[in-house]
Amino acid sequence: MTKKIFLSALIGMLIIFAVACGNEQNKKQIVPVDSQDRYKSVYSKSVFLGDSLLTGLADELEDSNVISNAGATALFSLKEVDNIASKKPENVFILLGSDDLLWPVDNPVEESLMNYTKLIEEIKGKLPNVKVYVLSVPPVTKEAMKVEPRYKNIPDYNKALEKMAATEKIDYIALSPIFEKHQNLYDKDGIHFTGNFYPLLLDHIENYFHSSKNNGEVRDGL
Repeated sequence: MTKKIFLSALIGMLIIFAVACGNEQNKKQIVPVDSQDRYKSVYSKSVFLGDSLLTGLADELEDSNVISNAGATALFSLKEVDNIASKKPENVFILLGSDDLLWPVDNPVEESLMNYTKLIEEIKGKLPNVKVYVLSVPPVTKEAMKVEPRYKNIPDYNKALEKMAATEKIDYIALSPIFEKHQNLYDKDGIHFTGNFYPLLLDHIENYFHSSKNNGEVRDGL
């Protein structure tokens, strides 16, 4: 009888010990650094302006840091200048052009860049100390290009965009390296992105700043 009581007590102690260890292990697993909170902190003084390609960015940043409108072009985005100015950002990142290429005009690239230039100048006029950055139009999949052949003009558009950025004395950030290093970022239409793209986008921009500093250029950073 004594042995049974002893064994029962021993088993009970082992169970308590195992549960305690399990709880301790669970506590250790619940402390990973929240990268989302880090992004919100890093980009707290930034505004992203763009079309539907930026919609998923609102899952990584505060809503107030993202202005994305489906079908937005450089021309339509002019109406957002006052909204941007009201937020008093230190940095404005612009991702436009994908919808501009589909605009039914004789020269969509020329038309877009004219309005893009006006957009940048109006933002600078409202916010003299803001730093404006233009992001290149991301590539689309081969399947998407078959459905919409006008996307074949993306490389030419990006060359013109980079030239315009140099003229306006602002930075041009190419996004093509993201797609060279990572696969399966596209949604079903081959144009928009899955949620995996947006942390990569934010990391890419942050790395651009670090790289610029290492090259000896004077920047305030994010």
